[in-house]
Amino acid sequence: MAGSDFRPVYHPAGHDNELRAAVQDLRTGRWVSMAHLLEQTDSWGLWTQRTQVLAAVAAGSDVVQAWRTEEPHSVAATVMHTRVTVERAVRAHRAGHPRTRELWQEAWEACRETAGISPADPVPWVCLLALALLDEHRQMDEHRLPPPGPMLPPGPWGILAEADKRDPHNREAYHRMLQFVYAGTPGPLSQAANFVHWAAGSAPPGSAAHVLPLYVRVEGYRRERGQERALDLHWVTQDAIRDATNALDAWFRFADPQYSSPLDLNHLAHALWAALQFDEAARVFDAIGRYWTTLPWAYRTRAPADPALAEEVFLQARSRSLAGRN
Repeated sequence: MAGSDFRPVYHPAGHDNELRAAVQDLRTGRWVSMAHLLEQTDSWGLWTQRTQVLAAVAAGSDVVQAWRTEEPHSVAATVMHTRVTVERAVRAHRAGHPRTRELWQEAWEACRETAGISPADPVPWVCLLALALLDEHRQMDEHRLPPPGPMLPPGPWGILAEADKRDPHNREAYHRMLQFVYAGTPGPLSQAANFVHWAAGSAPPGSAAHVLPLYVRVEGYRRERGQERALDLHWVTQDAIRDATNALDAWFRFADPQYSSPLDLNHLAHALWAALQFDEAARVFDAIGRYWTTLPWAYRTRAPADPALAEEVFLQARSRSLAGRN
């Protein structure tokens, strides 16, 4: 796939073939494939990832409600209902919708109810972390708990601990927590950097937490836009190279690309390419195949909202990285 006719495609399921099929059925209003897929999902990490993707697709329709009507005692249907209500509340908040508080309350109650119905499931707690972002003024006590380590901000640490108890270093839980930290620090990213290095420092080999520092580095790059001549130095510092190679060695070497987050793969390929580690980047581009994501490539363009420009950067980076191959 190194030829000039190669064109990447975006799909939220990435290489997860079964999830892609369920998403396709979901988009046509059918829920049976989703139900079968979740019934066969046997790890909490994959369960969290699949329910997140499915909810993002289902939030604009009543298909999950139709499933609950047909199978009112299905735990998976209840979890998906919670996912959808949370997704709708988050979208309403983002859009400044007048019903945001009402949707937030409905989603919060759904999370608590689902946590009681499925006590071993991390998803209700991950969803509560997503809702914590709606508490912009940190008015709820559970969003202002003291941190578990130095140099970390107060936050919903109790909720994160509940998710961690059920699925240690759950990828989405830590990304939700990172978004919460971002929201509290519109300026310097020192607290976010402290958080991701704290998370990665205790994560076992194979954990996607090792990729977290790459997201903070991209966010720093995004916030510094406008000083483009100096920005490429952002990626070739000793710290940047260390973060990229650590993610390669501690996560990618153990990861199964079929079930890895496409965003994680693209962030790692980007970090290695930008750090001029072309041979290593080529291995990650091989794993990405044709399933790319617009981020972080869009931030390397003058118009981040234009996916065509992001695709151009992705293709240039991929071509450069694969060029050294015999």
